[in-house]
Amino acid sequence: MSRPLILIGLAIVVIGLLWPWLSKLPLGHLPGDIVIKREGFAFYFPITTMILVSVVISALLWLFNR
Repeated sequence: MSRPLILIGLAIVVIGLLWPWLSKLPLGHLPGDIVIKREGFAFYFPITTMILVSVVISALLWLFNR
């Protein structure tokens, strides 16, 4: 139980350290992300970004559990 918690903690630290560079990636503005902006209303549904993040996380989990 402690090993997964340590790995999650290390992943959070690494993401935090890399955040200045990660924030420059076009995640959230990919083709396929739905954005509707009107006066007084904004709807944002990042479907392509969610699929990409899901695939990356699934691949990492598969590698760690292999």
